[in-house]
Amino acid sequence: MCKKLLSEIILFCFFISALSPLCEATAQMPSLSAKSAIVICADNGKVIYGKNEKEPRPMASTTKIMTALLTLEAAEKEDTNVTITDKMVPVDGSSMYLQAGQVLPLLSLAKGMLTVSGNDAANSAAIALCGSVDAFVALMNKKAKQIGMLDTIFETPSGLDKGDHHSTAYDMALLGAYALENQAFFDISSKKSVEVTFVKPDEIRTLYNENRMLKRYDGCIGIKTGFTRLAGRCLVSAAERNNTRLVAVTLDAPDDWNDHEKLLDYGFSQIETVIFDNKDYAILPVVGGDTNEISAFVKDKISISLPKSDKGKIKKIVEVSPFLYAPLKQGQVVGKVKYQVDGEVLASNDLIIEKDVNLVRPQRGIWQRLSAAVMGLFN
Repeated sequence: MCKKLLSEIILFCFFISALSPLCEATAQMPSLSAKSAIVICADNGKVIYGKNEKEPRPMASTTKIMTALLTLEAAEKEDTNVTITDKMVPVDGSSMYLQAGQVLPLLSLAKGMLTVSGNDAANSAAIALCGSVDAFVALMNKKAKQIGMLDTIFETPSGLDKGDHHSTAYDMALLGAYALENQAFFDISSKKSVEVTFVKPDEIRTLYNENRMLKRYDGCIGIKTGFTRLAGRCLVSAAERNNTRLVAVTLDAPDDWNDHEKLLDYGFSQIETVIFDNKDYAILPVVGGDTNEISAFVKDKISISLPKSDKGKIKKIVEVSPFLYAPLKQGQVVGKVKYQVDGEVLASNDLIIEKDVNLVRPQRGIWQRLSAAVMGLFN
């Protein structure tokens, strides 16, 4: 009896150990409260999971991702001071409590949008930059098309419901990934609190970020919350782990915080980022130079995010000429390296040489010198 029981226990343990890797490899698809949802790789826009991700919906204050981005791009050129007017501040909803007569830089307005979701900050920046809300909205829609947000129409800079103001989870994920490439945007959205400078009155205020994901989720780097009665709870979030950056979006999600934890967990279970640094090189022969060969290095460090099952399929293809002709300059591009999986090129990089190669003219023999001297007599 004891032997039979022991054998059954051993068999059960073996079954569980064999099943565990399978369970890890086939992570369960997330069950969500959101009517629309998505999680993507930020570096290539690949969709890891989607649920009605291209269905148009109002997106509430996640709209301010675009408004803040345009404000920060303008501030990077010149962080001008904005004088708040009566026309800027009468707006419903969330606020950073601006008052007419106050003066603050564009950067401070962007901070007010991305932390406490100030509708007054969004309106003020729009009017300051373009003269009117309508003109700024036209700029928002132009930028959206450049990013690839083909199913989005902005009608307000704040995200308050108006007319046909809408987007999709897919488009908002593209916007979130794009915005995070702006360093100032990243610095604001990834912090739990920021200091906001006022010129008039001369003071510094502390604003606390309303995005709970910054506290709840390990590696979270933003981005923006939103809510209206029509749109429901909306959220765009992003997180980084092991060099992988993901962006998740939910629209009309009653349980958005948990939805995003599930989306990001699922994304990280499926994706891995492989980094190729610029230490990779090739030795190339040189003709007519002061050296017979030269080292060619990959120009930049490059990373590829791909399904974990594809990591072992990566092929590195080097495209160079059979030999190089002197002279050559340090940093000169002499070829290309491509990284592909199943024939699809996922990334490419230039090959450059490490140093100058000078041209060396061959010494002429005696008959060549005599011939040149004779020819010189007749010229």
